[in-house]
Amino acid sequence: MRVLKFGGSSLANAERFLAVCEIITNKSQQSPVSVVVSAPQGITNHLVALTETLTEGEELEQGLEHLYKAVNNIFDGLADADTNFNRQHAEQALLRWSQQLKRWLEGAAMLNHCPDHIRACVISLGERLSVAILEAILGKEQQLSVIEPETFLKTNESSLNAVADLVLSRQLFVEQYPNQQRISLMPGFIGVAPSGQVTTLGRNGSDYSAAVLSVCTNAECCEIWTDVDGVYNADPRLIKDAKLLDHLSYQEAMELSYFGAKVLHPKTIGPIAQYHIPCWIKNTGNPDAKGTLISGEDKGQKQVKAISNLDELTMVNVSGPGMKGMVGMASRVFACMSRENISMVMISQSSSEYCISFCVYSHDAYRAQQSLQLEFELELLNQLLEPIDLQSHLSIVSLVGDGMHHQRGVAGKLFSSLAQARVNVVAIAQDSSERSISVVIEQRKCTDALKVCHQNFFSHRQTIDAFVVGCGVVGSELLTQIGRQQESLKSQGVDLRVYGIANSKGIGFNAEGIDMHDWQQGMQADVKPLTVDSVKNFVRNHHLINPVLIDCTSNEDLALKYADFLAEGFHVVTPNKKANTDSWSYYLKLRECAQKTNRLFLYETNVGAGLPVIGTLQNLFKAGDELVQFAGVLSGSLSYIFGKLDEGMSLSEATEIAKSNGFTEPDPRDDLSGMDVARKLLIMAREAGMPLELHNIKVESVLPDDFDSSGSIDDFMARLPELNPQFAAKVDQAASAGKVLRYVGSINNGECQVSIEAVDASHPLYAIKDGENALSILSKYYQPIPLVLRGYGAGAAVTAAGVFSDVLRTQAWKQEL
Repeated sequence: MRVLKFGGSSLANAERFLAVCEIITNKSQQSPVSVVVSAPQGITNHLVALTETLTEGEELEQGLEHLYKAVNNIFDGLADADTNFNRQHAEQALLRWSQQLKRWLEGAAMLNHCPDHIRACVISLGERLSVAILEAILGKEQQLSVIEPETFLKTNESSLNAVADLVLSRQLFVEQYPNQQRISLMPGFIGVAPSGQVTTLGRNGSDYSAAVLSVCTNAECCEIWTDVDGVYNADPRLIKDAKLLDHLSYQEAMELSYFGAKVLHPKTIGPIAQYHIPCWIKNTGNPDAKGTLISGEDKGQKQVKAISNLDELTMVNVSGPGMKGMVGMASRVFACMSRENISMVMISQSSSEYCISFCVYSHDAYRAQQSLQLEFELELLNQLLEPIDLQSHLSIVSLVGDGMHHQRGVAGKLFSSLAQARVNVVAIAQDSSERSISVVIEQRKCTDALKVCHQNFFSHRQTIDAFVVGCGVVGSELLTQIGRQQESLKSQGVDLRVYGIANSKGIGFNAEGIDMHDWQQGMQADVKPLTVDSVKNFVRNHHLINPVLIDCTSNEDLALKYADFLAEGFHVVTPNKKANTDSWSYYLKLRECAQKTNRLFLYETNVGAGLPVIGTLQNLFKAGDELVQFAGVLSGSLSYIFGKLDEGMSLSEATEIAKSNGFTEPDPRDDLSGMDVARKLLIMAREAGMPLELHNIKVESVLPDDFDSSGSIDDFMARLPELNPQFAAKVDQAASAGKVLRYVGSINNGECQVSIEAVDASHPLYAIKDGENALSILSKYYQPIPLVLRGYGAGAAVTAAGVFSDVLRTQAWKQEL
């Protein structure tokens, strides 16, 4: 004997009824089956509404008409699809039960109250209709019998959330149904109290009915047919890459069902676990799928099997000096909740005995508070207890797995994951079985917590949620590189998606990630102003857990908002030097914000484009090294220009070529002024711990003070040849001494200077030209021979690659905390 249970989603319309009948027929050919059914989808909700509104006359008729219409739609579909459908039988059942329903509701309306035992009769009517419909479909070709739960399924007196008496129910079933047909049908959700009144079995009551019937029939297994392929290791509605579980132990299933797994309920697991009946969770829409087996067999699974969540909870806190050392205070709290019939979902107590905290469902919170205030009225009056405190809008997140027993590091990994998601833990609970560990958190952060925990415990996939600002030369090249590498990164377990791209008009978002092969088009839709709030709200609404702001502009206003982005949980990656060269106080504030929020502020490309300058310096200084002296060619554009001067080219011609090749800024004066190099040198000095400001840098511009550099770019370029003779003379003078001219940033004895220097062949910067950067670092560890970093420091591809490298560092940020 097998017990098959079909839920409301499996009986939503005619097509699904026929699919259920096919499954029943196929299963009955293997062994006898007892089928338990829920009401067709939506019917129970409508019946509940009828008991709450208690209308009369025309309004009642309209409510009943809605019910008739929904059921007759199923009849019509079956009549069109199945010539064997006995519509007359189904309509007679509908007429009989609808007449009874009308009498119940009219009586309740006269009382202006629907007693619980009448409410139980009303809301269980849908299950009876489902049985009648299946009879009408299967009856002509199959030998059927109907099991009436009122004849054996004995419960307590609770009308709306009854608990079955398994021993008595089993005894009565054997007496009432000694022989069964090949197919038996039973309405779920229904029991009978000792008084003889109909009861209902609460939420997921039909599943519970199936479990009880499995015990009564001594079934070889129980099959719960629903609209998913089985039990997943996380809620697939929240976690897209949730994985189907092949097997759960009874204990694991109990824990998951208690803490929110939607396809299971603790009342269902209890009977099958007590009598060791295997239970399959199967999909009506995909009957060939393997499903999930719940049994006592040990499959040797991983430490953590699944993660679940329970929402809409409130934490009740009973605390005060009168709690400490007072025997019986806890029992009074629990007795108080018992009298109110309030379920305590989770309990936590401080080791000091100062506070007892417990979670209840939010709809019970006010009742719990009022009851406790009455119970402890004297203690509250004498200030032995603090006011009963409620903390609402909470969720419980639980890790579950038999393999967690005696395994080290599970709790630590959980709390690290919660820290990664920036989730504050309100309370913690773990029993001695170590089968589960639960934390209470803010409900608004629940999805974030689930995503990070699932990522770290199951998928082992890192996510990078990028927002790129600036679509110029570097920004567009970065987007091209990301598009080229996305699939390769995914194969390595890194899911990098660009969710927003901004230009001067605003920022365009895409909840699924912008297509990098068509990003220009993708950013046109729904463009909004670029603000910290607009990006933050998008991240929060879409539960992105590792947001990264990538600023590829030279915009100073945006740079001054980096601290705000860091404070909101963003990593910040940028080649923009404006933030690091603002005031020394802002420089420190950025690092304080990053440390406080456990985020990264990465700017490797600020100084050497793709050269690993910043990271090298930071690692040296962390290891105790100290800067003694520095000299470097820090501008790729000036490296190119001065290299061409060596080859006999004029200053104006070299500048024109550099500009046309994209080595300089659109306005070459930005490079020739020396301020770009000054900013880079200031960053180097600050990394070495020097609290300097930009005005402390001595700057010798390439352009003499008496040269007129005003006007448009074209005007400037037209006047630039005036300097050719002057620079030709300088080049010749240096050459006569065996030297070349280089534009050098240097740090000596705490002083920083940017200037044109003549260096000989023994100098590390002598051979630096054609756009190369080079940095000569003389330190406590590196002397008398300096550490030299050398490579190309100009060009969009190199700079974008450096930014990309920083972006990828954010995937492993938690190891850097």
